[in-house]
Amino acid sequence: MGEAVELEAGGRTVRLSNPGKVFFPERGYTKLDIARYYLAVAPGILRALRDRPTTLQRYPDGVTGEWFYQKRAPKSMPDWIPTAHITFPSGRSADEMCPTEEAAVLWAAQYGTLTFHPWPVRRDDVDRPDELRIDLDPQPGTGFGDAVRAAHELRAVLDEFGGLRGWPKTSGGRGLHVFVPIAPHWTFTQVRRAAIAVGRELERRMPEQVTIKWWKEERGERIFVDYNQTARDRTIASAYSVRPRPHAPVSAPLSWDEVGTARPEDFDIVTMPERYAERGDVHADMDDHRFSLDALLELARKDEQDHGLGDLPYPPEYPKMPGEPKRVQPSRAKKAAPPKEAPPEPTTT
Repeated sequence: MGEAVELEAGGRTVRLSNPGKVFFPERGYTKLDIARYYLAVAPGILRALRDRPTTLQRYPDGVTGEWFYQKRAPKSMPDWIPTAHITFPSGRSADEMCPTEEAAVLWAAQYGTLTFHPWPVRRDDVDRPDELRIDLDPQPGTGFGDAVRAAHELRAVLDEFGGLRGWPKTSGGRGLHVFVPIAPHWTFTQVRRAAIAVGRELERRMPEQVTIKWWKEERGERIFVDYNQTARDRTIASAYSVRPRPHAPVSAPLSWDEVGTARPEDFDIVTMPERYAERGDVHADMDDHRFSLDALLELARKDEQDHGLGDLPYPPEYPKMPGEPKRVQPSRAKKAAPPKEAPPEPTTT
C-alpha cells in the first residue's frame, strides 16, 4: 500500500497513510486518488461545507467493505477543525466537525471519507437553516431524464413563489438536487413546510410525473419530491462529494443551461478536476444570495385552509410530531380498519 505521503492544503500539511489502498476496485482508484481529487476541487467543496456541521460517510476499506456514518467528531480530530453542538430528534446530541479550511477535507479523506453530508445550517446558529434543499428522487421505472423535466418545472415554481432561485446539482446517481439559499429566519419545521408546499405545487402541475407521497406503494413510476430531506438531522450529499458507486461518480454542480444536456456519468473523480480547472465552481455565487420563504409558507397556509392539506408523515425514527397524520402505511391501515356495518334493513308498514 506504500509509505505515507504528505499533502499540502491551504498552508497545512496532511499526512495520508496507506495511499495505495484501493478504494474503487472496478477502476483501481486508490486512497491517494481520492485525496488528490479533493485537493483539486478543494475551494468548491469547502464552499459547500464551510461552517456547517458535517456527517462523514466513511469507507475505511473502500466501497466493497463495511461503511458507517460518523456523526460525532472523533477524539483524534485536530484542534484546528472546529465543531458545533447539534441535537437530534431523539433528544441526543453530539459535537460534529465544521470544516473551515481545505485541509479539513483532506483530513477526513485520510480516514476513508467518501461523502460529506453537511447540515443546512451554520455553526453559529444550528437551529435556523440557511438552505432549502429539494431532492428530486427517481422511483423505479423512472430515470435522470424524468428528474430533469421535473427540475425545469421546479425552477418555474420557485420563480413564481417569491422569485426564488435554485442551484442544481447531480446527486451522483439518477437524481437531482436543487438548493435555494435562504435567510436563516425560519425553523426546520417551517423549512420542511415550505418544501412540502413546493412538492404539492409541482405535483399539481405534473401529476403523472411527480409525487409527494411518502409511502412507496403510492408513488408509482414518478419522481418523488423527498420533503423529509429538510427535516432536522436529514442531510444531502454535498456538491463535489464522491459517491460510493463502482465508477467513483461525484455530485456535480450544474448551471441551469446544463440541466438536460449533462449526464450523471459525465462526472467522476477523473473528469471533475478537469472541469473544475476549466470552469471553477459554477455555484460560487450561492452565498451571495438570501431568499425569503414567505410566499411558499403562504402557499402552504392556503393548501391547508382551502384544500385541507396539512402535514405529511415524518421519517420512522422521529417522535410523533404535532399535527402529523397517522404514520401508518395505507395498505396496512385498510387491513386494520374494522369492517363497515351493513345498513339496516328497510322496514315496511
